Amino acid sequence: MKVLVINAGSSSLKYQLLDPSTEEVLAQGLCERIGIDGRLTHKIPATGAKHVFEIPMPTHAEAIQAVLDALTSPDHGVIKSMSEIEAVGHRVVHGGEKFASSVKIDDAVMAALEECIPLAPLHNPANITGIKACEKVMPGVPMVAVFDTAFHQTMPAKSYIYALPYEYYENDKVRRYGFHGTSHKYVAGRAAAMLGKPIEELKLISCHLGNGSSITAIDGGKSVDTTMGFTPLAGVPMGTRSGDLDAGILEYLMNKYKMDINEMLTILNKKSGVQGISGVSSDFRDLEEAAEKGNERAKLALEAFQYSVRKYVGAYAAAMGGVDAIIFTAGVGENDMGTRMAIASGLEFMGVKMDVEANQVRGKETVISAADSKVKVLLIPTNEELMIARDTAEIVGK
Repeated sequence: MKVLVINAGSSSLKYQLLDPSTEEVLAQGLCERIGIDGRLTHKIPATGAKHVFEIPMPTHAEAIQAVLDALTSPDHGVIKSMSEIEAVGHRVVHGGEKFASSVKIDDAVMAALEECIPLAPLHNPANITGIKACEKVMPGVPMVAVFDTAFHQTMPAKSYIYALPYEYYENDKVRRYGFHGTSHKYVAGRAAAMLGKPIEELKLISCHLGNGSSITAIDGGKSVDTTMGFTPLAGVPMGTRSGDLDAGILEYLMNKYKMDINEMLTILNKKSGVQGISGVSSDFRDLEEAAEKGNERAKLALEAFQYSVRKYVGAYAAAMGGVDAIIFTAGVGENDMGTRMAIASGLEFMGVKMDVEANQVRGKETVISAADSKVKVLLIPTNEELMIARDTAEIVGK
């Protein structure tokens, strides 16, 4: 089965065409500047070929059509006709409490996604637009929604409830939801395979570290706690997001500088995190370069991030009553050797012992702890697209 995986943003659209049975990526690419002019970058991994096209994309429907044209092109396509695409898997950021697993999309599901828009106003509208665009261009092709939040629906109430008047949960569904679920689920499965143990017997801490970061406690294959909350703004400091902070700060700054809530949220989402601390960049590579040249704020930003991650790892080990393995994944987790070492080096009390030489690697699935480390430390590149394709193939196959 060939599955097209779609991740639609407000003005962009990422895609991959995969065969979930062989895990082969046949083609992948990105549509950019949708609604402005339109650019398609189309890559074929098997040959290393890369093609860039300037194509008018007034809406996502034209972007989807451009993707299908590229996939079926006699010159740079990888399939002969659209009929070879048997299903489409859509990444959907927020499924609220309605969806604890991936689901085949129908009218009822679309209505539920619309209801979740207030929970993810920046993401769900774009995801819904992507689904509707595919339905328009690919009528009759089965489609599946795979939710960032679904994996975390196994959290117990004590983990997801906020200490607010209970009616805000009952009436308004204000609670911890968590995100990056598809990534955390994928790497947990790979960790079990690497350790040669059933996932039901393992206590894992997954560190998805990138421009957006979240840490998840996974006990027996189920998420029992995670750092992101009602929105992806909570948890550790991120590229431009603040992470956890005292809510009283908002009132103080808004009153002092006469800001409204939209201005405040822009600061918290787009001007904070390691960029806000450093004043340099949201890119960890830039921060490390600046820190090496003596920039104290860049150094502080890195230290604050590493400290926060380490603190959560310790907290989640306590929450689960132990930990068998710590996983590093996503852009920073997979590629930043210094950050991994700085985080893990403070965990000796838990039985973590790093192997300096083994840690000198980027983007490769491997064990980076010492042979005698009581807690294994794993580097596992995430593959959310493969996870989406697998779920899609399984649901459509039924």
